[in-house]
Amino acid sequence: MVKEFLTVEGEGVGTIVEKKSRFIATVFYTDSEDDAKEKIAALRKKYWDARHNCYAYVIGTDDPLERQSDDGEPSHTAGMPILSALKDNGLRNVCCVVTRYFGGVLLGTGGLTRAYREAAVQGIAGSVIRKRMLMCRAVALTDYAGQSRMLRILSGEGINPGETIYEAEGVKIVFHCSEEKLPVIASAIQEATAGEGRVNSECLEYVTIS
Repeated sequence: MVKEFLTVEGEGVGTIVEKKSRFIATVFYTDSEDDAKEKIAALRKKYWDARHNCYAYVIGTDDPLERQSDDGEPSHTAGMPILSALKDNGLRNVCCVVTRYFGGVLLGTGGLTRAYREAAVQGIAGSVIRKRMLMCRAVALTDYAGQSRMLRILSGEGINPGETIYEAEGVKIVFHCSEEKLPVIASAIQEATAGEGRVNSECLEYVTIS
């Protein structure tokens, strides 16, 4: 599996004007094709009076799905440049829709290609970029007496604990760490709690780290 990738948080917008045509790029996070299509349809409705709503998206991690549309512009002058901008920035689970309001001046195929790519680049620049890393989701368990020691170990490894669950038999703390670091943490917790504490690995999942 891909260890890490870049994506966007929420929605970003960028705008350029080229020979009186206005290009509005909307970049947003998406993790499924159905979600991407739904958001594209919503933008078409929002910009119902625009001449074109061209788009591209990259969805998935190991073998990402790539789709693009020229939406009536000459072939490969809109969707492909948008897709290229997303890929050149290393983005996944992302979609960019570029809306064009025609200004009355023809741009030619070269002009269109440059304009759609630049609009996408501006949309990306206006977005919040996040790095997501594949990490272990784990649960540390101990009695109440061992909680502070367990927290010190996690803090010493630079880990911010997640959910803390208090039960009759003890405390559960959910946290994320790399696969390589997990056995080190598990061993340290066992030693610090005289064998009372333990760590269970639940799954691998992508976590936003910056």
